[in-house]
Amino acid sequence: MPSRVLLQIGPIAIYWYGVLIVTGALAAAWLAARQAQREGDDPEHVWNALLLCLLLGVIGARLYHVVSSLPYYMAHPGEIFGLRMQGFGIYGAVAGGALGLWIYCRWQKLSFLRWADYAAPGLALAQAIGRWGNFFNQELYGYPCNLPWCIYIAPENRLPGFEQYERFHPTFLYESLWNLAAFGLLFFLSRKARKRLMSGDLFLLYGVLYALGRFFVEFQRPDAWKIGGVPTAQWVAIGVVLLFGSILIYRHQRGGAAVAAEGEEEPATQE
Repeated sequence: MPSRVLLQIGPIAIYWYGVLIVTGALAAAWLAARQAQREGDDPEHVWNALLLCLLLGVIGARLYHVVSSLPYYMAHPGEIFGLRMQGFGIYGAVAGGALGLWIYCRWQKLSFLRWADYAAPGLALAQAIGRWGNFFNQELYGYPCNLPWCIYIAPENRLPGFEQYERFHPTFLYESLWNLAAFGLLFFLSRKARKRLMSGDLFLLYGVLYALGRFFVEFQRPDAWKIGGVPTAQWVAIGVVLLFGSILIYRHQRGGAAVAAEGEEEPATQE
């Protein structure tokens, strides 16, 4: 389905989806810069890394989408690079953006985990904003429904087999609200619990929170890419929750054990 145009200036089209993605990215960068400055780091690193993160994020998002629809793109290879602000995968975008940040941190000799923590709350906010691009494109909707908040989908944008229905679950909205709640929690922790967190905790927690929300949202995706009858995004979500959650638990258990060991050794040292 074609992306909705916000403004057309001659041959140049400005898409709603593009405007919302850029708005989300700038909001995330601004928040990360503020957090870095609050922690005594140079906020200019955020703006310097932003272009690389966006570039690799777009590439990763497009690759994820192409792989998810591989039979179609094998039959239409010319459309792989035909970007019209549609056909992106969030998991690929996050992976590409994280790679961009890692490359920048290696180049500037910065702690990747520390700067990933600065980015985590804003990343959730950016996704909450960007998801509204799906509203304007009339995509990422769920199954038919008659609830008050269900949205009208034009006939040309309805999925095969659902042409007779008019109103559908606004799946994009469910994910947007979940991301907004994740942003609120991550932002709160970044301000109120920073001293109790290890570097990387906020980024790992972001991964767990997003994956949990995405797992449940996928139950409302009739067009989901599936492996073994299960939406691929749910497989990825399970993997992310298990991996990131295990790392979080292990790091804090090891840290707690180290603190306890130090406490037990102190009396003997004093004696």
